[in-house]
Amino acid sequence: MADIELRNVSKRYTNRVAAVEDVNLHIRDGEFMIFLGPSGCGKSTTLRMIAGLENISGGELFIGGKRMNDVAPRDRNIAVVFQSYALYPHMTVAENLAFGLKMHKRPQNEIEERVKRVSAMLGIGQFLERKPAALSGGQRQRVALGRALVRDPAAFLLDEPLSNLDAQLRADMRLELVKLHRQLGSTIIHVTHDQVEAMTMGERICIMKDGRVVQVGAPLDVYRNPANTFVAGFLASPPMNLIEARLVGEGDTLWVEAGALRLRVPAAYREAYRVYVDKPVIFGIRAEDIHAHQAQPDWQVLDANVVALETLGAEVVLVMGISGIARADIAARLGRDYRAQIGSRQQLYVDLAEMQLFDPQTTNAVPRPQA
Repeated sequence: MADIELRNVSKRYTNRVAAVEDVNLHIRDGEFMIFLGPSGCGKSTTLRMIAGLENISGGELFIGGKRMNDVAPRDRNIAVVFQSYALYPHMTVAENLAFGLKMHKRPQNEIEERVKRVSAMLGIGQFLERKPAALSGGQRQRVALGRALVRDPAAFLLDEPLSNLDAQLRADMRLELVKLHRQLGSTIIHVTHDQVEAMTMGERICIMKDGRVVQVGAPLDVYRNPANTFVAGFLASPPMNLIEARLVGEGDTLWVEAGALRLRVPAAYREAYRVYVDKPVIFGIRAEDIHAHQAQPDWQVLDANVVALETLGAEVVLVMGISGIARADIAARLGRDYRAQIGSRQQLYVDLAEMQLFDPQTTNAVPRPQA
């Protein structure tokens, strides 16, 4: 069993600055968990506390039901893969893979069998006699993963292992890691600041900010129901459009108003949002919920001025402004054939079934029923 539980775990340094504050998280046995957040949010520090590379200032850590606060890193049966690969440059690939097993005084025949099996699994068998300097970045990363795999640990902790790779290699390694997890069934914690990695790899995402856990959930649940404006603006590229607005009531109908923007709130959300009538709100809508054509009769018209057009091959991201809204450019993710002149006025259509409202004081999402 390699379920990992953090109970009120904190990390404070000598200057009393809290790098991690009061983290409560249960990572299930065999789960692929992503720690996601901007630089300095505490995700790597949390990972290092689980590994035993940082002391825990407060709270308790359990691995497989056993309290681990005072257990040495080598006795936790956990493997760590670092961003820098951390390979021994004077050793061959085979020697790097075997090093940990030799330190644990495993029999030579067992070491050779494990190195052969893991190198075949990762496709690095032909590099066993090379040294790290003779390998590409992707090959070095595979060796770093292999050195962790060969120990057959209870859990793998990956600290931004793909960040040094180019875009194509990152995509390839994402797929390899997912396949590896399915094959091994081991617990994996993967630290990243890359939203694509988080959405495509993890079974659950733990989003952190300023040393605290902000939201934990399945990738699509977090994406569609962000807990606050930070999650809404951080998870996805382009991020959710967030517009300072006001909620206006006219009889049974509610409207979101901001400058020239005036959109009718779906009937399903009226009761949930009615408490904010005549109050400021933050209106949120994803870029993919703004469309070039009205495919559904309840999609509402949005008139906007074209600010920029980002042609990405598979899609076009339209950046636009709305009269009377000075501090927000709005992004729409449109089909690859969409074209418009910069500065022109365009009519688009918004699917308000996917709208979000946030409280401007707390920045928390206003709970809503499913449409």
